[in-house]
Amino acid sequence: MKIIPVLDVLGGVAVHAVRGRRKEYQPLKSVLCTSTKPADVATALRTIGFGELYLADLDAIAGGRPNFSLFKEVADKSGLELMIDAGVTSIEAAEEVLKSHVLKVIIGTETLPSMSLVVDAVEAFGSEKVVVSLDTMGNRVLSGFRLDRLAEPLEFLRELDERGVSQIIVLDLAKVGSNEGVNTSFLREVLRNIEVEVLVGGGVRHNEDLMELKDLGVFGVLVATALHSGKISAERLKQTGLL
Repeated sequence: MKIIPVLDVLGGVAVHAVRGRRKEYQPLKSVLCTSTKPADVATALRTIGFGELYLADLDAIAGGRPNFSLFKEVADKSGLELMIDAGVTSIEAAEEVLKSHVLKVIIGTETLPSMSLVVDAVEAFGSEKVVVSLDTMGNRVLSGFRLDRLAEPLEFLRELDERGVSQIIVLDLAKVGSNEGVNTSFLREVLRNIEVEVLVGGGVRHNEDLMELKDLGVFGVLVATALHSGKISAERLKQTGLL
């Protein structure tokens, strides 16, 4: 199972995300790095042994222009393989993200204008370059288009599976930074119903949560708050074979 650190960027600064309330996000305070510059935080993560990074460009997700130069700077200075959520709503935007020294583009349902973008992206770039994030707020799927039957999270995930997506993030924004734990009962349902690789984000508290998710068969876990607070340490991750 992969452990992938998360870097949330707002106004060019690394921030601490809590429950999706983006107007309330504050500059990141981390035991790993005193700087809030995204490239510095990413470099610190690389230094302790991580090889990948999930970066959320919150300004772009809110409708602004993706910070392509920042993506390049973070990738070049840290040496990390990046997966980027920049709120892409078109093939052209996804292509530009991938050209910015980025390994994978994340298409989040929160900004997804239609399911056809997922299909077109997988066809254009290959399933290994496209990750779809099922963005939820509790049990509600966040989406940029009318969902109808896809309003049911499992139905949406089955649809993605059928459309050739190979990696899916199940992200509960209501749990991000909450220290409340992950909804493992829902994850069990997900893993029973779809064949794709599942990554989980939101609510991870400590190493015990990670071991439980590993036992469930999750492909990867996104971590931020617990990592930056020190509740999940690189040393313990190495001891348990997760880093």
